[in-house]
Amino acid sequence: MSFQPSTHAVTHTVTDGDTAAALGSGDIAVLATPRLLAWFEEATLGAVVLDDASTSVGTRIELEHLAASAVGSEVTTTATVVHRDGRLIRFQVVAHDDQGKLLASGEVQRVVVERDRFLSRLDRPLVGD
Repeated sequence: MSFQPSTHAVTHTVTDGDTAAALGSGDIAVLATPRLLAWFEEATLGAVVLDDASTSVGTRIELEHLAASAVGSEVTTTATVVHRDGRLIRFQVVAHDDQGKLLASGEVQRVVVERDRFLSRLDRPLVGD
């Protein structure tokens, strides 16, 4: 398994489908914390390179959502590897808007797993099988 620690950023524009009202985590049209979390996890996936037989799964998240983002706002989420111990990888994550305002920060923890072995442990067949 190869490992190359790095920093990776992804940028998204907030749409109506990304809002708390749309996702059921609130009732107003601002960026939902669950969507922000998904964008953080997307950034963590880009911050490490694993062989084709491996993937990583999220195991722990600590997130402080500090400021609201309106529909149409551009949000950049950045993940930086800050710790690696065997299969465990910890990332520092931050989100900024296009004006540079800090929107959120936290830590995401992921564990590297062998893809086939992990899937074989599921109790039920995958959709499409």
